[in-house]
Amino acid sequence: MVRRFVDRGLLVDLSANPYGTLHHPDQVTEVCRREDLADLVAADTPLGPGQGAARLLVRRADFDHLARLGWVRSPQSIEVRFGTSRAGAVDVALYTTASVDAIVPAHSEVDWEQPRAVKKGQRSPLAALAKQAAAA
Repeated sequence: MVRRFVDRGLLVDLSANPYGTLHHPDQVTEVCRREDLADLVAADTPLGPGQGAARLLVRRADFDHLARLGWVRSPQSIEVRFGTSRAGAVDVALYTTASVDAIVPAHSEVDWEQPRAVKKGQRSPLAALAKQAAAA
């Protein structure tokens, strides 16, 4: 999170060490006093697709539809390894909390209770939207 504050210009990294950061204590105190600190931290917190789905109260498959629709974009990804082999590595997209939270207000045309009520094995109304978007 500290690196994100440096990227935003809220803190200056005084260290040349790529594995750590060094900041002036007064600058850190100033950032910690911000009334919007919790919002800043929450907005930049990375979420995986499963976490994004849980935050929206939809199934993971529905979150994938939202990504296909372009309603949420992944600014970064991480490599996750299974076991010690590189062959077991996969890239996992990460989304900012702010971008996930912006989906529902930006798409009021969707009755969000419908995808939230879909049970396992049922087709989501978001699937139809994703299919229409792909055909267009």
